[in-house]
Parts: sequence; C-alpha cells; structure tokens
Amino acid sequence: MKYLYLLLLFIPISLTAELLHWDPTVIFLTSSLAIVPLAKLMGYATEEIALKAGQGIGGLLNATFGNAVELIIAIMALQRGLVGVVQASITGSILGNILLVLGLSVLMGGIKYKKQTFNQTVAGTNAAMLTLSVVALLIPAAFVLTSPANVAVRGVQNLSHWVAFVLLIIYGLSLLFSLGTHSHLYDGSSHGEGVEEPKLSMPKAIALLLVATGLVALESEFLVGSIEAVTHQWGLSELFIGVILIPLIGNAAEHLTSVTVAMKNKMDLSLGIAVGSSLQIALLVAPILVLVGWAIGQPLTLHFNLFEVVAIAAAVAIANLIALDGESNWFEGAQLLGTYLIVGLAFFFHP
Repeated sequence: MKYLYLLLLFIPISLTAELLHWDPTVIFLTSSLAIVPLAKLMGYATEEIALKAGQGIGGLLNATFGNAVELIIAIMALQRGLVGVVQASITGSILGNILLVLGLSVLMGGIKYKKQTFNQTVAGTNAAMLTLSVVALLIPAAFVLTSPANVAVRGVQNLSHWVAFVLLIIYGLSLLFSLGTHSHLYDGSSHGEGVEEPKLSMPKAIALLLVATGLVALESEFLVGSIEAVTHQWGLSELFIGVILIPLIGNAAEHLTSVTVAMKNKMDLSLGIAVGSSLQIALLVAPILVLVGWAIGQPLTLHFNLFEVVAIAAAVAIANLIALDGESNWFEGAQLLGTYLIVGLAFFFHP
C-alpha cells in the first residue's frame, strides 16, 4: 500500500488552498486526500513503537491511536459547534467498520478461500460488546421519549456523562481481558507473519507519530472548516457527510489493511481490525467526545436520533449473526455490503 503515500502531495496543495481561500470543495477534497496517508503513517509509527515497547504497551498504543484521526476530526468539529456532524460521524464509523469494512474483507477473502474460520470465543465477546454499545444508545433515546420535554434535555446530558464513564470502564476492562487475563485467545491476531523487527528507532518512531498527528490536526481543521459550505454546494445533508464521507476518510488506510489480511486468510486479524475499530468508536471515542463536549461547553450527548439508533442496531444484529458461528464465506460478505448500501441510501435520501 505504499502508493498511498503519493497522496502526501495533497498536504501542500490543501495548505495553499486554505491560505488562498480557494473554493471550499477544493479544500474539502484536498484535505480529505491528505488525511488518508497521514492516518497510514500514524498507524505505521504506532506499530513501530509497539514492537519496541512490548505486547502490553503495544496493544494499549494501538488501542489509543487506532481511531485517533476520527477523534481529532470530531474534536475540531465540536469546537465549531457541529454537534450533529460529530454524532453522525460516530454513527458512520460504527456502521462503516462492521458493514463496509467487514463486508469487503469477508467477500474478498471468501472469493479466494471457500471457507474461512476465526476464533469463535473472541467473536462472541466482541458481539456482546457491540450489543452493549447499542444499549448505550437505546437507553438515552428511550429516556428522552419517556420524559417530560422540560426535563429531558438536562436529564439526558447528565445520563450521557455517567454512561460515558461506564463505557470507558468497560473499555478498560476489555483491554485487561484481551492483553492480560485472556491474551492467549488473541495470539492469532498479531499483525505480522512470524517475528517482526522494528525498522525505526524509538526516537524516530515517536517523532514520526507526533509530526503525523500534528498534520492530521491541521488538515482536520481545513476539512471541518469547509463542511458547511460543501453541504450547500453539493446539496448533501450534514447527516450524510458525517455518516458516510468522514468515516471513509478517517478509516481508508485501515480499511485496506483489513481487506488485505483477509485475502491472506488471516480472518482473526481482519475481524480484529474491523470489529475492534467499531468497538473503539463506541466504547472509547464516543465517551471521550461526550466528556470533551461537556468540558468545552458543547452539549454532545449519547441521545442519537431514532433513525441512527435503528441503523446501528440493525448493523450490529446482522454482523453478530454472521460472526457467531466462527466461519465466513463470500456470500455473507455480500449480505453485509448489501446492508451498508441500504443504510447509505437511506441516509442519502433522509431529509
């Protein structure tokens, strides 16, 4: 996937576009394309540090930086008061990973191999955590629907803050489970073939991570600043931008990795990337954003609109049904992609 790094050329182009106040569409497209290789560089630097630091710290680093791009974009959007876009991007990241990324991985792997297998116990654990994430969205929605209008807003804010802390605790316990007490279940999910040797020294890897993160923050500022103008020019809703486009930008490099390893018949790793990324969004990124919004005076809550909650619940249901038997084939991948297409069309036509 080294050709992705050619997209680094869009960093100076997007910077020029922003400084010279070019058309917002140009700024949106060039900054989006610039973020893709930067996300790949962040992942590479994190893996290099992980190889030096050991499995425990390495796993924690991968978990922390796995969705750093989406987190940075969302924080930039929060600062501009685009709460709806942030909520939509959370929805889109969960949907995109368990329907689009997993669907493509299962489809492409299934075309090459008639039947692929993966750890059923890990799949069951992930299914339970995905269901928990749906519960965390259903309860605030039900709370608002069954509360008097004059207390619902304040009440769901308080509820969201406490639920965010609960989700962060559960996420921390999931790391303890996967990296500590039951790490043997995840031994088949290592990122390499055999023993990998780091290619960068620790100082160089840290420097690369810091530079890439800084550039992602800069490009995210350009991207978010152009969203409102782009929605008007393209005739798209902020809901569609948040659910479909922003997750595709932030996860592009990760998507390619998941499909690539599935075609090498390493389905444990492929599922770890696709489903694990959705879990990080639901149990780590979303709670952090709720607490950040609370701190900066932007009232982001876990009260998603009913349409988004139904879409996530449906996606989790079909993904769990496909994953729980520990086997996959190309037709199951096609079913996941079909579900994503239906959901994407619904968000496109939603007023």
